[in-house]
Amino acid sequence: MPQAPEPSRTPRFNWRLGSMLVVAGFLAVAAWRSMAPSSAAEEARLVPPPAIDQQSEAGMEVAVLAGGCFWGVQGVFQHVEGVINAVSGYAGGEQATAQYQRVGGGSTGHAEAVKITFDPRKISYGQILQIYFSVAHDPTQLDRQGPDSGPQYRSAIFPTNVKQAEIAKAYIAQLDQAHVFKAPIVTRIEDGKAFYPAEAYHQDFLTRNPSHPYIVYNDLPKIEDLKRLFPAVYRANPVLVATAGVGN
Repeated sequence: MPQAPEPSRTPRFNWRLGSMLVVAGFLAVAAWRSMAPSSAAEEARLVPPPAIDQQSEAGMEVAVLAGGCFWGVQGVFQHVEGVINAVSGYAGGEQATAQYQRVGGGSTGHAEAVKITFDPRKISYGQILQIYFSVAHDPTQLDRQGPDSGPQYRSAIFPTNVKQAEIAKAYIAQLDQAHVFKAPIVTRIEDGKAFYPAEAYHQDFLTRNPSHPYIVYNDLPKIEDLKRLFPAVYRANPVLVATAGVGN
């Protein structure tokens, strides 16, 4: 079945649409990427692991994270061992406004977010956050990531339990005190916010569209950074929503 057409992204729409229409521009970007594979919209760095963490023997656990466009964040965690599923969606606002075109206006309270279901016997919540801060986005950018700006692209953690909130708050304080980044971390911790899955055409977007100019420039480098910085948990074959479904 053909994919549904993508609605306009605001404010990303003009940049991406132009990239898709100008083939020569895409080829130039691809050539530049081949010469400078370590460059990306957000610079990756290996941050230290959290001093406070929890490795559980319980069943599946869920983390909800926002860090700019959900395509790249989803793509990163789909390549992490121990992750059972990673679903693109919205968090921070009301269910009635959890729609792509409305969220893109920046006034719904939602952030583009990813719901990550993981096996805590294989990877801890703290390790999930370490990857989030190291590879998935730049936590020092306020209400923006790369070419995208607005509160819907903010850096935010949506804890699903009290322990996650404690670990996240302590970890941000730890990284700030160690001056790991050149600027303070602006990641918000937003408790008690529900997650709503995004439209089907946003799911598995990176895997389904590896030649999309936005993916080539902004997101594929994150996958390479994950492989380089976290080889012990990197897996080549991603877990996909197409297989796991949005409810897991």
